[in-house]
Amino acid sequence: MQKGMHLDREHCVRAVQSKDARFDGWFFTAVLTTRIYCRPSCPVVPPKAENMTFYPSAAACQQAGFRACKRCRPDTSPGSPEWNQRADLVARAMRLIADGVVDREGVPGLAARLGYSPRQVERQLLAELGAGPLALARAQRAQTARLLIETTPLPMAEIAFAAGFSSIRAFNDTVREVFALSPSDLRVRAPHKSTSHTPGALSLRLPFRAPLNPDNLFGHLAATAVPGVEEWRDGAYRRTLRLPYGHGIAALTPKPDHIACRLTLSDLRDLPVAISRCRRLLDLDADPVAVDDQLRTDPFLAPLVDKAPGRRVPRTVDEPEFAVRAVLGQQVSTAAARTHAARLVTAHGTPVDDPEGGLTHLFPSPEALAALDPDSLAMPRTRRTTFTTLVAQLADGTLHLGAESDWAEARARLLALPGFGPWTVDVIAMRALGDPDAFLPTDLGIRRAARELGLPGTPAALTARAAAWRPWRAYAVQYLWATDSHPINFLPV
Repeated sequence: MQKGMHLDREHCVRAVQSKDARFDGWFFTAVLTTRIYCRPSCPVVPPKAENMTFYPSAAACQQAGFRACKRCRPDTSPGSPEWNQRADLVARAMRLIADGVVDREGVPGLAARLGYSPRQVERQLLAELGAGPLALARAQRAQTARLLIETTPLPMAEIAFAAGFSSIRAFNDTVREVFALSPSDLRVRAPHKSTSHTPGALSLRLPFRAPLNPDNLFGHLAATAVPGVEEWRDGAYRRTLRLPYGHGIAALTPKPDHIACRLTLSDLRDLPVAISRCRRLLDLDADPVAVDDQLRTDPFLAPLVDKAPGRRVPRTVDEPEFAVRAVLGQQVSTAAARTHAARLVTAHGTPVDDPEGGLTHLFPSPEALAALDPDSLAMPRTRRTTFTTLVAQLADGTLHLGAESDWAEARARLLALPGFGPWTVDVIAMRALGDPDAFLPTDLGIRRAARELGLPGTPAALTARAAAWRPWRAYAVQYLWATDSHPINFLPV
């Protein structure tokens, strides 16, 4: 599995013939005789090899005139792992498109965030994905429309605008072209009906590549949950979301073959962004087979991987929020960090209504935190300086942390802040920026695990040993942390 995999015809044909679900989202199979495109694991009888052609994205298939298969529903495949393991222009652009930037700001807005011209962005996306930003955004709108059609009773006109279409006609034409069915026919054929009775709530399934070990993923989120913003309830992790058009509440429940997701949104136009951020939070587009195979090459890590494969990196839905929380967590316990964060939420967070109760606020924005009185912060003076400098730079745009961030540049800017050492920078890189190779050699839990396993004990020696784990050192951190009995490593009961 590698960049440009759709160009390796022999590899792709074998994956399709074996119906290998691990490759879903890596490439798409278009059938020349039927003009239909599928995911590699499509359950139908595979076409003859000479009738297959391969594309790197659903948008490229659609641009070439192929329609989505009604059996395997390729538009619902997990996303390509490429966009979460790379920090180049194309990967950053794909993360922003998934976050709805093209629909809100157009291609010029996308290019401006990336620091390139629209022409450069268009050229690179076409070269690698066979589709430009508008086509990629259109494919995402089609997927959102299908989801709303199949899971809500909303009128088609409301769905059209909620999915990001500029007109009813564009909505109808796109749905017919992509799915070979009218919107009404899609609703009639819907395999699942919505069971939600909460106004504005949607229930959906988030796919992932197996295996997925939920223990450390949900354990970490639940153990570090900030009261009012996050909670664990009835087997689900719930949290509030700050979204472009309003706010939302997500409830995420691990299931054997998917994550059950219930979204309550104040504005349905935020649906694709909310889904994208939930997927990113749970690292659902990762390729666990590639990660675990690499880590198994180390005889000290192999038993940990074999015992509980498929660990993910718990990430975030809000990069600035996580950076603030990382500072609050410097040199204090998990409980103390939660207490500090909860005080900020109560004093400066935005109140929200939770139909189920339990959640009360959005985490405070950088602008709100920059306006607070520093003397009100119950923390040492040096950490107070670290906090106020961080939120001031986040608020005025001097420091920007987001899906489009260049990881190396963001690291350098963070390291230049007072009170930011390697641990704080690397934990932000790992969990907020999504760098799969971020490593924490000075972390006490990592050093303790290394000592127990017989790995080098000093940060320098451990970093040298961890070179063999690249580019997946952030996942090695999860396996090393899991040797401890801390609550972050266990699925809450």
